[in-house]
Amino acid sequence: MSLHGKNQRGQNLRELSAEAIFSLALDGELRALGRLITFIERDSDEAEVISELAHARAGNAHVIGITGAPGSGKSTLTGQLVALLNQKHPRAAVLAVDPSSPLTGGAILGDRVRMEDVASPETFIRSMATRGHQGGLALAVPGVVRVLDAMGYNPIIIETVGVGQVEVDIAGTADTTVVVATPGMGDAVQANKAGLLELADLFVVNKADRPGANDVRRDLDHMLDLSHTTGQDQRTGMRPEIVMTAALTGQGAADMWAAIERHRDAITANGQIDERRASRDLEEVRNRVMAVIERRVDDLLSEHGTTGALKAVRDREMAPSVAAREITNTRFG
Repeated sequence: MSLHGKNQRGQNLRELSAEAIFSLALDGELRALGRLITFIERDSDEAEVISELAHARAGNAHVIGITGAPGSGKSTLTGQLVALLNQKHPRAAVLAVDPSSPLTGGAILGDRVRMEDVASPETFIRSMATRGHQGGLALAVPGVVRVLDAMGYNPIIIETVGVGQVEVDIAGTADTTVVVATPGMGDAVQANKAGLLELADLFVVNKADRPGANDVRRDLDHMLDLSHTTGQDQRTGMRPEIVMTAALTGQGAADMWAAIERHRDAITANGQIDERRASRDLEEVRNRVMAVIERRVDDLLSEHGTTGALKAVRDREMAPSVAAREITNTRFG
C-alpha cells in the first residue's frame, strides 16, 4: 500500500466511532486494535464504550504475569515462551509494561523487536507505559487485557520491568503469576521483601547456568517452607513450583511453560481461577472509584486553596486534621 493510502486509511479510522473500530478489530484489523488500546491508555471518552463491548466477550484467556528484578532476563524468557507458543497458541499476546522510563516512555523497543523476530504472525506484542503517571497503569492494564481477551488472544502475557509496588499490583492481576529470580542479586530475599513470595504461583530461577543458581533455589525453598508453616499458602492450597532456566539458550523454557499449564489446570479444577477473576474485577472497580474520588478531592481542595481552612493551615491557625474535618463536613455534612 502506498504512503498516501496508509495515511488515508488512518484518517478514516480516526473518523470512525468506537463501536465501528471495535468491529474492525474483531475482523482482525490490527490498526483498529491498536486504536482501541490507545483509547484505553489515554482513558478517553471512548474507553468506557470499548470496555462495555469487550467485557461481554472476555473471560476466556489465560492471563500470565511475569515480574522480577531488572536484569533478571524476563524479556528474554518471554521471548522464549512466545517462540514456544508458535505451534500450540499462535494467537498469544504480550504486554510489556514499563512504569518507570522517563526517556523511552516505556517502549522497550529492543526486547519487542527480538520477540517479534520469533513470534507467530498472529502474535500481538505491545509496549505500555505510564509516561510519568504510575497510577494510570492500575486502570489501563486490565482494560487492555480485556480487549485482547475479547479479540481471541490466548494466552496473554503481562511482563513488568521491576518489583516495585506498581509492578506487584500489575502482576497480581494475572491468573498465574511468575516471579523471576537470578543468582548473585539477592533476589530471593528481595522477592520476600516485595511481597512476591505470597503473590507468586511459580518461581523461575533464570541464568541457571551461572554459579549460585542452586543457592537461589535453596533460599526460595526455605522461604516457601516458612510460608507453608505460617499458613501463607492457603490462598491456593498449592506450593509454587521452582523451575530452573537459562533464557539465552532456551534451556528450561518448555519446563516453565509446562509448570504454567499445570497451575492453570489446577486453579481451573478447584475453582480458584473464577475467584481470581472476580477478585480482580472487584479491584478494578475499586481503583476506578478511588480515581473518581481523588479527582473530586483535588477539585474540593482547589476551592479552598486561597481562603478558608487551607489558608488557616498555612498561617498555623488550624491543624491539618481539623482542616480536613471542616472541609469534608462543609461538603458532605
